[in-house]
Amino acid sequence: MTTETFVKDIKPGLKNLNLIFIVLETGRVTKTKDGHEVRTCKVADKTGSINISVWDDVGNLIQPGDIIRLTKGYASVFKGCLTLYTGRGGDLQKIGEFCMVYSEVPNFSEPNPEYSAQQAPNKTVQNDSSPTAPQPTTGPPATSPASESQNGNGTPAGPPGPSSSPVSNGKETRRSSKR
Repeated sequence: MTTETFVKDIKPGLKNLNLIFIVLETGRVTKTKDGHEVRTCKVADKTGSINISVWDDVGNLIQPGDIIRLTKGYASVFKGCLTLYTGRGGDLQKIGEFCMVYSEVPNFSEPNPEYSAQQAPNKTVQNDSSPTAPQPTTGPPATSPASESQNGNGTPAGPPGPSSSPVSNGKETRRSSKR
């Protein structure tokens, strides 16, 4: 039996990942130069959410609410964001619908300056012995779990005003799809 990985444990460069997640959102299709179709989907398990990139026909089959088992996946950074991919010989298998405990926060696919620095080897990167480098003051902390200091949509809670934007009404976590 393969060991299941949780979203919170995914790091760039990990391979042979096996996860079970629920599909929260499916993105628009983008065509590549060589005619392939790719779409990014937001998926989650009980520990957080992450983006997965799906190619060609598989992307057309995935719907919000599907519970999927990913085997032989890998994690990489794309445009500064941690992203899951199906590896060579890997598989996405629908194993259920709608009934799964999940958490959208923390979102491990939020842009992370550490990942951008790792992608740009020609740039000088500060060698810091601490496990996490200082984060910018905007956006959620990349490594902190959801806590009372967050408002439920992954952004730090703060006083209402012009600088805060009401993003979540608490109803967008479940959408019904037309069948």
